[in-house]
Amino acid sequence: MVAVIGAPNAGKSTLVNQLVGQKVAITSAKAQTTRARMLGIALYPEKQPDTQMILVDTPGIFAPKRKLDRAMVTAAWDGTQAADAVLLLVDPIKQRRHELEPLVEALAKRPERKILVLNKVDRAKKEPLLALAQDLGAKAEFEEVFFVSALTGDGVPEMKAALAARMPEAEWMYPEDQVSDASERLLATEITREQLYQQLHDELPYDSAVRPESYTQRPDGSVEIRQQIVIGRSSQKPIVLGKGGSMIKSIGEAARKELSEMLGVKVHLFLHVKVDEKWDEDREVFEEIGLEWKG
Repeated sequence: MVAVIGAPNAGKSTLVNQLVGQKVAITSAKAQTTRARMLGIALYPEKQPDTQMILVDTPGIFAPKRKLDRAMVTAAWDGTQAADAVLLLVDPIKQRRHELEPLVEALAKRPERKILVLNKVDRAKKEPLLALAQDLGAKAEFEEVFFVSALTGDGVPEMKAALAARMPEAEWMYPEDQVSDASERLLATEITREQLYQQLHDELPYDSAVRPESYTQRPDGSVEIRQQIVIGRSSQKPIVLGKGGSMIKSIGEAARKELSEMLGVKVHLFLHVKVDEKWDEDREVFEEIGLEWKG
């Protein structure tokens, strides 16, 4: 088991997808896209695998302000427990030192094997990259340092081989064809949420969630999915709906197309918008998105 941690938007979900070899976690340019702890299941070597690695894609660790933030940070640290290795992913361009420094300090006190991974080698300059690796290495005991690009895959095969070599001998935890622990129902809401972020960019803040309402198989083998997009303010509703319903239609079409490819069947996706100013104080919503509720 390998826990992937880091400051928000360091590229953790992109790296987990690269290691698994297909998409298991949603990504966006927004920080804190990942909310709950999700598992990606990677095999090594790809052709005749003898090693299974459970990759824990955790939310970014930051200073929490709201109940939702606190639950996300708890999920991130919980994800490192029982891990055979903790992989700290750092964006050397943004760095986010105010979040990175406390994270390295906390890691230094932990017993797990620690691996430092510097991301975005395709864009970062070499000298500052090496200086950053040296600086962080002096603050916590990292067994190894890797330089990768989660986006292009540069350096990822070498890192994957090194991680596989560290895995203890044990029975595989999941069947060979399984790539994630997420249910299809949860994955479907995540795909819609990704489209919500991608298509609305900065227009929609974080006070939004996608809730599963129903997930049923039709007699013809196709799947009918009904979801609720929950937003925090009524002023956001016209933004999500778009003129004449054009935006919600576009979000639904893109999510449906991706879900259909992922599930290998025809998908009928129905979305509707609900305004709830206190959705992030709702125990049921927390549990639906895989977060622990602490009253």
